[in-house]
Amino acid sequence: MGTYLNPGNGLFKIALNSQIFVDKSRLLEVTNRCVGTMQRFVCVSRPRRFGKSMAADMLAAYYQRGMDSDPLFRELKIADCASYSAHRNQYDVIKINMQEFLSETESVEDMLQMMRSYLLFDLREAFGEVRLRDEKNLVQVMKDIYAATGRSFVILIDEWDCLFREYQSDKEAQKKYLDFLRAWLKDKEYVALAYMTGILPIKKYGSHSALNMFSEYSMTNPREMAEFFGFTEEEVQALCEKYGRSFEETQAWYDGYELAAVCGNELKTYAMYSPKSVVDAMLSGIFDNYWNQTETYEALKVYIRMNFEGLKDDIVRMLAGERIRINIGTFSNDMTTFQGKDDVLTLLVHLGYLSYHWTDKTVSIPNKEVSQEYINAISTMDWKEVIRSVEDSRKLLESLWNMDETAVALGVERAHQEISALEYNDENSLSCTISLAFYFAREYYTVIREFPTGKGFADLCFIPRKMYADKPAIIVELKWDKSARGALEQVKDREYVETLKEYKGNLLLVGINYDKKTKTHTCVIEKFEK
Repeated sequence: MGTYLNPGNGLFKIALNSQIFVDKSRLLEVTNRCVGTMQRFVCVSRPRRFGKSMAADMLAAYYQRGMDSDPLFRELKIADCASYSAHRNQYDVIKINMQEFLSETESVEDMLQMMRSYLLFDLREAFGEVRLRDEKNLVQVMKDIYAATGRSFVILIDEWDCLFREYQSDKEAQKKYLDFLRAWLKDKEYVALAYMTGILPIKKYGSHSALNMFSEYSMTNPREMAEFFGFTEEEVQALCEKYGRSFEETQAWYDGYELAAVCGNELKTYAMYSPKSVVDAMLSGIFDNYWNQTETYEALKVYIRMNFEGLKDDIVRMLAGERIRINIGTFSNDMTTFQGKDDVLTLLVHLGYLSYHWTDKTVSIPNKEVSQEYINAISTMDWKEVIRSVEDSRKLLESLWNMDETAVALGVERAHQEISALEYNDENSLSCTISLAFYFAREYYTVIREFPTGKGFADLCFIPRKMYADKPAIIVELKWDKSARGALEQVKDREYVETLKEYKGNLLLVGINYDKKTKTHTCVIEKFEK
């Protein structure tokens, strides 16, 4: 079932012997610093696709007493750390998968009773020589074992928050579960380390948390565990080299999660990749949307269709490549209590549908794979104008390649008319409409807004990825109530093309203007010739 006292090393061998292995063993250096201290309570919340369970398996193999796990770890990074030998195989490990208990029972009471029963059975079997005051009281049994043996426990709880996802609206069930965890773990000497993994941070009640002894690490504040949340850019580059895959394509499809941590006195930002998708792409050689193998767009649709003011507008702007500023402080760490759009967007960060940028407190859609999930969800909703704009973007891109100025101007105008969520009031609004109108360009290009050049910033730049080197690079300059020709001349006068000199001979310059009086767009396209 779901409890293991001193689980065998077979759990970790599975991770080591998988087709792709990335060494994340230095996570143990972080947890070793927590063992036996006030910081011994650790809760790590990250999306399902980010390999939560494998981390728990690794901790179980490392800490468990009664075996020598040195052969598993001696060639890994943790072996070079000073704390490696001090904590290896020094603790009795209890590993629990809460999802298994939840699946086998019909109520939170039944779930907790089954778990107590299984734990007590394992404890009595392992410590049969210890005299117990109350064999049916889990807390007292563990106190008696610790008093008699001096042996403390490493307690690993996987999928700790599954109850909050299953019983989303049952506040009483949630409270009973949190009260159980608090009574079992808080202020107990028998706990050397309690490590919980899940998707959601710990639930808040009122102004405080029922489990306030836990140090929390999440997608909005991963702290010193940031590099262990997924695959880092350096790790993905090494995998691409090993398997002969395009790093540029891997980056376009699966990058975009930004995690920040303070190292010493310096802020370090990690580009984080979803391990599940990267592994699938490395093994198959096909860059595709692997999200739907573990998630369904229906879950996303539930949240983005909520009727909070500004939510639809924010989703459309993020589809166009913008970042949206949010306040994560009001989120209640559950899936039903929303005070406004910021709480919905914060939940989407924890579910992996958005990336949180700590430095400027904004969110964005991280990559091509996740963006496709938004399109899948929106295509089944009543956002028909957005889907039409996305579908029309294929033809609009072809018109641009063909240098059909009239077709491009009309296409942008149609996108503006259809996407009522985007009201024009400046060049930034125009840029957002253009970005969404050319949504399909991301199939071939890396699209950069405010692209830095020698003498300023180009409004939009489409840089073809190496796999599509036959496509022209494109510089787009936008004007508000001026002239498309003037926009094009600015590109030339400020020598924007120098930044893309490797594409000379296959470079399109585009000027687009919106006239406030006539409410029309005009477009000028030239092929740049050296």
